[in-house]
Amino acid sequence: MDPQAELRIIRAAYAKQVLAAANVSNAHIAGAFASVRREDFLGPGPWLVRRLFGDYVPTPDADPVYLYTDDLVALVPERRLNNGQPSLHAHLMHQAEPAAGEHVVHVGTGTGYYTAILAHLVGPTGRVTGIEFDAALAARARTNLAASANVEIIAGDGTQASFDAADIVYVNAGCTRPAARWLDGLADGGRLILPMTSDQGFGSLTPARMAHGGAVFRIRRSGADYHAAWISPVAIIPCAGGRDDASERALADAFVRGGWQDVTRLYRHQDVPDHRCWLRGDGWCLAYD
Repeated sequence: MDPQAELRIIRAAYAKQVLAAANVSNAHIAGAFASVRREDFLGPGPWLVRRLFGDYVPTPDADPVYLYTDDLVALVPERRLNNGQPSLHAHLMHQAEPAAGEHVVHVGTGTGYYTAILAHLVGPTGRVTGIEFDAALAARARTNLAASANVEIIAGDGTQASFDAADIVYVNAGCTRPAARWLDGLADGGRLILPMTSDQGFGSLTPARMAHGGAVFRIRRSGADYHAAWISPVAIIPCAGGRDDASERALADAFVRGGWQDVTRLYRHQDVPDHRCWLRGDGWCLAYD
């Protein structure tokens, strides 16, 4: 069999396995995972794949078949910086609901694999703005996505970079607070996928530890209101520009208290009573109705 034909079959099976692991039924997302070539974004093989207990194991050789599993693959192994877990992204993209013609801002684009999947989901009438803090990774993403006319890559601080109004802001790094730029930049009806992690929310592998150190919220804008919902536990690399000591301490305390699964609103003012706030920051709070 032609190797590329074989890989197409493997990618289709991979997409089904990834969505099953994410407990997601979404043909649109499955089609994107089946179509985008992961090997085009990870450099030459063999590759380092993160296995049980957080250890990296090299693939036996440079055959791309080894990339089509629900595993993290090293981008910068000495920093524990990886191409993220496919099933997590399938779940988060399902929650973000990207549609044809929409504008997605991808904060933490890495080398561009999930940016490419988002670009596939919004189609040629949509567009993706990828923002990557690490200049070397941004350069790799720009090269990897050079043939994608609907993608722009920006090197810079994703909490500060300017972008046009977004239907989705898809953040792939752990924050201790939402950036005002993301909330301001959401179009009416726009969705922000926001991972929030304490200092315990990176590198943890046990589900119990992860659940008490990291949470992903979907924030949906409706005019001046922001509706919020917890959608997933998470362990993810910290967001440069999206963290500070004071908000990290407040977030860690909030995880100890519990109740993040019951959050329903994000308010951008300070007159919400303390008993309704899960987490309060400077000019905002995540709260219960």
